[in-house]
Amino acid sequence: MTSDEKEIVATDLAQVARLALGEKTDDARLFIARLVRKYRSTEPKLSEQLDEYLRANAPKSSSNLMRRDQPPISKGHDTSVPVDDESRLSLLKVFRDEPSRASPLLAETTKDGLEQLIHERRQIKKLVGLGLQPTKSAIFVGPPGVGKTITARWIASQLGVPLYVLDLTAVMSSLLGRSGTNLRAALDFAKRTPCVLLLDEIDAIAKRRSDDSDIGELKRLVTVILQEVDEWPATGLLLAATNHPELIDPALWRRFDLVVEFKAPNPEAVKAAIHRFLDRDAAEFKDWIDILSYAFQGLSFSDIEREIHRFRRALALGSATSQSLIEDAVRTRSASLDRQSQIEFALLLDSQTDLSQRSIHEITGVSRDTIRKHRTADKPAPRTSRKRNSV
Repeated sequence: MTSDEKEIVATDLAQVARLALGEKTDDARLFIARLVRKYRSTEPKLSEQLDEYLRANAPKSSSNLMRRDQPPISKGHDTSVPVDDESRLSLLKVFRDEPSRASPLLAETTKDGLEQLIHERRQIKKLVGLGLQPTKSAIFVGPPGVGKTITARWIASQLGVPLYVLDLTAVMSSLLGRSGTNLRAALDFAKRTPCVLLLDEIDAIAKRRSDDSDIGELKRLVTVILQEVDEWPATGLLLAATNHPELIDPALWRRFDLVVEFKAPNPEAVKAAIHRFLDRDAAEFKDWIDILSYAFQGLSFSDIEREIHRFRRALALGSATSQSLIEDAVRTRSASLDRQSQIEFALLLDSQTDLSQRSIHEITGVSRDTIRKHRTADKPAPRTSRKRNSV
């Protein structure tokens, strides 16, 4: 099997896994049926095995499945999300959040700019009456996990409209020329109704047209997006997000009305994130907040949330204590620090916790003599505490 063939099989496998894990049974069956036909000549054994799986797990009634291939029947305006004709996968993911959705954790300057955008969108009629257009498009720039998608959901919730997220997996069809058709179908659908449309990971389909490694079809997609951003109606808000701004075609930057930079959380934002994600378990960790804040420096909001939720599950199941969880987090973090940062971390543990110096040494690798030397130099009158001799 050639490398190209392996890549195609890997893509198909990822599609099946995505549909199965998303519990989209009908979509999975339709996609597998397509694979049966696709591999019938090149991989007959695989095709036969997939066909057997389909037959063995056939639904009691196939009427609903068969109707998926037919155009949706509705009265009046058709609000059905468009699908890829080949795989029958939805081209857009839909989110409908309540206005009470919590605001994202962002730097004040970033949040101020987004609140101005929301204010403009709410005052469209007034602006149009004055001969002005509201902000129609914005691009979010920043590393993964800093809140770009969450922010898009929050903006849509504040405007009282749905958020549609372009699903690149479905848009990028294996059929030559089909991807452009899918992209236009998704964009045309979003333009027909008030909404927020997010083109997530836009660098995947809007790369520099000077990139010789891309096929012609991808370059045509850039042209489609350029046209759409220019002509986007004021009734909707077009957002894009990227982790790799250096890959995006320069012409696209000039099209967006607003560029919003999302930075990695600073210490204050990290502490706020810890409090929010701990929720009802905050009291259990109240004496460890400063330690966690130091341990989580450099992590994204999504990384912090994942760690905090792991803590909460362990507590709920009784498989760990708050102290053991903190010590594990500190040990992991300390291993990646330089020597000076390890000493600072050890001193923080010495001043903010009841851990013994021996325990701190075991966790951070900083010797007790070093801790005592720095404590004597920095704090000639050390606090009395409930120090333990061991963990």
